[in-house]
Amino acid sequence: MKILGIGVDIVNNKRVSSLILNKSFINKTFGKNEIKFSKKKINKINYFAKRFAAKESFAKSIGTGFRKGLNFRDIEILNDRIGKPYFLISKKIDKIITKKFKVKKFNLFLSISDEKEYSIAFTILQTK
Repeated sequence: MKILGIGVDIVNNKRVSSLILNKSFINKTFGKNEIKFSKKKINKINYFAKRFAAKESFAKSIGTGFRKGLNFRDIEILNDRIGKPYFLISKKIDKIITKKFKVKKFNLFLSISDEKEYSIAFTILQTK
């Protein structure tokens, strides 16, 4: 297994608190599953801030940022039944990674955390 890329991002939660008041921002930035699960969260600011940071860290891990057809909505962050966050790998994400890195299979690892003022995400992309 070889590490293909890493990415990290930190977000000021106060910045996200004003952005999520705009429904257009939410619909352009977050996927339907993320929006659906946000309705169950008490602290929506940190919920969205962590996911925003995770999307940024993913884009950094592949080394392109948000260009060449990659959009925020293409990246969805969900949680497994015990709460561990993971990337939902769409066909588009699969195609971007396999083409750019010339690999058939890969793993994505995600760690997210938050405090009162900040949320942070760390992504590792590696071959299988």
